[in-house]
Amino acid sequence: MFQRVNKVPLYVVASLLFGIKTYIVYRFLFNIELDNMMQEIILFINPFVSAFLVFAISVWLKEERQMKFIRYATLLGSFIIYFNLIFYRNFTDFLTIPVLFQGSNAADLGSSILALIYPGDILLFLDVVIIWYLSKKYKNTFIVSYQKRKKALAFSLSIAFLLGNYILAEIERPQLLQRTFDREYLVKNIGIFNYHVYDVVQQSKSKAQRVFADGNELTEIKAYMKDNTTDQSETDLAGVAKDKNLIFISLESLQSFVINNTLHDEEVTPFLNDLIDESYYFENFYHQTEQGKTSDSEFLVETGLYPLPSGAVFFTHGQNEYNSTSELLKDNGYTSSVLHANNKSFWNRDVMYDNLGIDQFYDIDAYEVTDENSIGWGLKDKPFFEQSIKYLQSLPEPYYSRFITLTNHYPFDLAEEDATIDKFDSNSKTLNQYFQTVRYMDESIKDFFDQLKESGEYENSIIVMMGDHYGISDFHDKAMAQYLDKEKITPYDHIQLQRVPFIVHIPGEKGKTISEIGGQIDVKPTLMHILGIDDSNDLSFGTNLFSEKRKEFVALRDGSFISNDYIYTKDQCFNRETGELIVSDQEDSEDNGEKTIDSHCEPIKEKVQQELTYSDQIIYGDLFRFHDFQNKNLESEENEKEQQ
Repeated sequence: MFQRVNKVPLYVVASLLFGIKTYIVYRFLFNIELDNMMQEIILFINPFVSAFLVFAISVWLKEERQMKFIRYATLLGSFIIYFNLIFYRNFTDFLTIPVLFQGSNAADLGSSILALIYPGDILLFLDVVIIWYLSKKYKNTFIVSYQKRKKALAFSLSIAFLLGNYILAEIERPQLLQRTFDREYLVKNIGIFNYHVYDVVQQSKSKAQRVFADGNELTEIKAYMKDNTTDQSETDLAGVAKDKNLIFISLESLQSFVINNTLHDEEVTPFLNDLIDESYYFENFYHQTEQGKTSDSEFLVETGLYPLPSGAVFFTHGQNEYNSTSELLKDNGYTSSVLHANNKSFWNRDVMYDNLGIDQFYDIDAYEVTDENSIGWGLKDKPFFEQSIKYLQSLPEPYYSRFITLTNHYPFDLAEEDATIDKFDSNSKTLNQYFQTVRYMDESIKDFFDQLKESGEYENSIIVMMGDHYGISDFHDKAMAQYLDKEKITPYDHIQLQRVPFIVHIPGEKGKTISEIGGQIDVKPTLMHILGIDDSNDLSFGTNLFSEKRKEFVALRDGSFISNDYIYTKDQCFNRETGELIVSDQEDSEDNGEKTIDSHCEPIKEKVQQELTYSDQIIYGDLFRFHDFQNKNLESEENEKEQQ
C-alpha cells in the first residue's frame, strides 16, 4: 500500500495529519468566535502553515534522524495543544511563558486538573500513533535523501506560507502584533504555535525593561494619574471609619449574577441579599483580573495597579517596589494580616506578602485541617472562619485583616451534607454545582458575622467583601444562557458577567446601592477615603468610588472596557444600558453626521490602552523604586550623581 506513496515525504503526511487535528481543536474545542468568512479561512490555513513550517525542518537532517525528528515533533506539538486545551477549559485563555513558570502551583490544583481531563482526549493523540506507526513500519519507504533543490523548495514554501498567513491576518486585523491584550486574536490569526513564539519574544522584551529603566518614565505617568485617577475631594463618608478595624473578605469566584437571584424559587445568597440592604453595595462593579486570578485581585487591592497581561505579578515581579494598602495603613498605626487556609507558597504569597509589608500570614499551618472539615481546595469556609476568630482577637487594634475563602472554587465540589440548595440542571456540571458552593459560602459569611458579634470584634470594625474573579467562564455559555433565560450569551453579556459583588458594611451606617461603574482598581483609594487616611502621595490608577468625580471607564485587562454609556469588547461597541450593538452605515470617509463604532468607543479605547500600558511600564520597569512615597519624588540615580 505505502509503496505507492513513496514519493510523498513523511513530513508532508505529518503536516496534513497534525494540521487537521489542530484545526479540529481550534474549531470545536476552543470557543473561538469567527465573525466572517475571512476569519474562517485564516483559522483553517494557519494550523497547516505552522505544521509545515516545523516538520519541513526534517529535510535538512540526515536520513536516520528524519523519522525521529518527525515523531518527537508530533508528540511535543500534541502536548502543547493539549496543555493549552486543559488550561482553556478552566480559564478560557491560552498558556503564556509566565504561567508555565508558575508550575509550583500545579501540586495544589488537585481535583481542579482532574475535572478538566476528559476520556475522549485520548483521540487528540491519534495522529501521533499513526506517525509513529508509519515511521517504524515503513521506515525505508519514507526516508528520503533530499537534494539541495528540494531542501530549498521546502524552506521557501515554509516561509511563503508563513508570510501569506501573516498578510491575510494583517488584512483582517491591522496591527495584529501591536494589540497584545487579547490572546484569542493572536491564536485565531497566526496559530497557537506562532503565538507561543511571539509570547517568548514579548517576555524577553519585558525582562529587559527593568535593566534600561531610569525613572524618567514616571514623570509622564504621574501627570496622567494626577489628571485622570484618584480624586481627593471630600465626601460625607470621608473618615467615617477612622481608626476602625478593616476586615476584608475575598469571596472566591463569586459573580454578581447570583446576587438577588433565585434557583428553584430559592434565593441563592439569602444572607448577602439582606446584608446589602444595610451596606454600601456597588452593583456595577467589575473584576479586572487576568491569568493570576485570585492573586491578581489581591494585587489590585494592595497596589492600585493593573495585573499583567500574562502570568501573575505575584510570581513574575514579586520583588518589585510597591506602595501597598498594608504599608499605607501601617504608617497610620495598623497591623496587617492575611488569613488563608492554603500553602503559603501558592501564588508565591510568602514572598509577595513580605514585600507588600503584611505583618502576619496565617496559612494552612495555622488551621486544623481534617478529612471531615475539608473538600476540594482545602478547609471548608465555615470551619475556616470559625478557627480564624481567635486570630482576630489576638491582633492589636486597629488591624487590617484579609480573608481568602476557598470552598467556592472550581470545580465547585461540595459534600452532600453541606448542600442546602439543589443543583442546577444543565449540560454544565460546573455551573450545576456552582450554586451549591455559592450558597455554602453565603452561609459561612452569615456564621462569621455572628461570630464577630459574639466575640466583640464587630462594632469597632468595617467589613468589606469583594468577589475576586469570575467563577463560570464562557466555556459554559450554553448553560449560562439557559439559567439567565437567554437565547445565547453575547459579547455584551460576557462583559456584564464580569461583575462581582463589592460590599462595604459599616456598622451604624444605613448604606445604599450605588449604580455607578467601578472596578477592583478603585478599592485602594476608596478604603483610604472612608478610613480617613491621606494617600495624596500614593500612585494609583484607582478612583474613590464614593466621589462624584470619577474616571469615565473601567478597564478590563484584555482591553475591553465599560464606560458610563458604552461597553467595548472584541472590536464591538454596545450601548451599556440596552446591550444593543452600535452599528453605522459607514457610507464614506467624509463626515456625514453618521457615527461609526470607533467614533463612539475609540476615544475611550485609546485612554484604556494608555492606562494599561502605563501600569505595565511601572511593573516591568520596577519604576516605583525611583519614587519616595514618604516624601518627594526621587530622581534617577544618574541625575542624583549629576547634582552631587
